[in-house]
Amino acid sequence: MSENRKKNNSIAFIGAGNMASALIDGLLADGWKADQIRTSDTDQARLDLLGQKRVITSSDNSAVVSGADAIILAVKPQVMQDVLKPLKESLESSSCLLISIAAGITMDNLQSWTHPEQAIVRCMPNTPALVQLGASALFANAQCSDEQRQLANNLLKAVGVVSWLKQESDMAAVTALSGSGPAYFFLLIEAMQEAAIELGLDKKTAELLCQQTALGAARLAQNSNVDVSELRRRVTSPGGTTEAALRQFESDDFNAMVARALAKAAQRSRELAEPASDTE
Repeated sequence: MSENRKKNNSIAFIGAGNMASALIDGLLADGWKADQIRTSDTDQARLDLLGQKRVITSSDNSAVVSGADAIILAVKPQVMQDVLKPLKESLESSSCLLISIAAGITMDNLQSWTHPEQAIVRCMPNTPALVQLGASALFANAQCSDEQRQLANNLLKAVGVVSWLKQESDMAAVTALSGSGPAYFFLLIEAMQEAAIELGLDKKTAELLCQQTALGAARLAQNSNVDVSELRRRVTSPGGTTEAALRQFESDDFNAMVARALAKAAQRSRELAEPASDTE
């Protein structure tokens, strides 16, 4: 999509929570103009915060989506149908793109709550989008044009990396990996910090060294021309301290534990989608 085309796009957000705010911050940092971005919410305090960034705000969903090239649905899954129902007529008369970031709401749900020709992209972002380091997986229906796919790509790239899925069913695995994944790393960081304190470090030092080590390891993995297993081998000297720690992880069945945890998360993701699929 050309820079001129980007400057002409109008983007509407329904919902002004943390993820919507992160996306809006990313768009503004990426060069989008505040008057290209509109958002609605029932919480006036949230709208006031976004209004300080000169984004157009309203409590009226219909007014916000009117004439938009893309509508980002950033509301809780349980209210999605109620949000879309009053907009159905206006959506039928437009050619806008819907982008849903609601977990568990399937393409079939969204299609049934709008109309058969509605262009839709499902997206699973994650919380590091709040610092423009997000990881978003996207899936588009057949009604999306190449230009609409590119628009969705540009919007989500403003807050991190983007990966397109070949099949919607992969969303459960994505939810287990990157959607819930930040919490796994927080848990590991928390456990390492606590262990370091027990070994004698003060809290401030333990937090600083652990967080920087996590950041450095991720950046090294991103920038390296070898896979992470080779990076692990390179830092593991025979008979050394790293090998001793890794052997303890292996003894405690670390890899299998991680696999079981992700399988549980993926299973729960599929379960959460079932009630919505039964909604009339």
